[in-house]
Amino acid sequence: MTLRVETLTGAALDAALEDVARLRIAVFRDWPYLYDGDLDYERRYLQAYRDSPGAVVAGAFDGARLVGAATGTPMEDHADDFAAPFAATGLALTDIFYCAESVLLPAYRGQGVGHRFFDIREAHARALHRSHVAFCAVERPRDHPLRPAEYRPLDAFWRRRGYAPLPGVIARFSWKDVDQLAESAKPLQFWIKELT
Repeated sequence: MTLRVETLTGAALDAALEDVARLRIAVFRDWPYLYDGDLDYERRYLQAYRDSPGAVVAGAFDGARLVGAATGTPMEDHADDFAAPFAATGLALTDIFYCAESVLLPAYRGQGVGHRFFDIREAHARALHRSHVAFCAVERPRDHPLRPAEYRPLDAFWRRRGYAPLPGVIARFSWKDVDQLAESAKPLQFWIKELT
């Protein structure tokens, strides 16, 4: 299969967001997010990318079909729930580019798309004169009953890319898990990289 990865901004970004919403629902339903998503919420959430002139989407296409996406915005343009944990770090939000979701359908994994997603977002951050790039990842208990036996965390991949966890910088964000009746808050650990 031939995959094409493109940088999407402006009108191209806007045109892709409906497909990004569907990808988020499909991919985040699996471990470790277990997200029981709905399209109405996704449309509201993704509005931040329409509203931010500094937003970017890296889109992975199989022909005309979007099969993966990675998003990012200047940190100050993203949810307050994600920016607030940085208050005690001494880092200015205006120095940080926030890499939000990175979603790719399982059939397309293992072909280097994850690296391309980070390359595109880091290049975009540099173009915006950001000194740091950050993202966050959900923390789940090791003994969680829905954890697949074959699950491999992405920590080693992120470390090879130059990211490290920011001690004590944890966001809390709520969503409904696939096996639950109501939303609950989850901890999300921030990782950061200084751009050179």
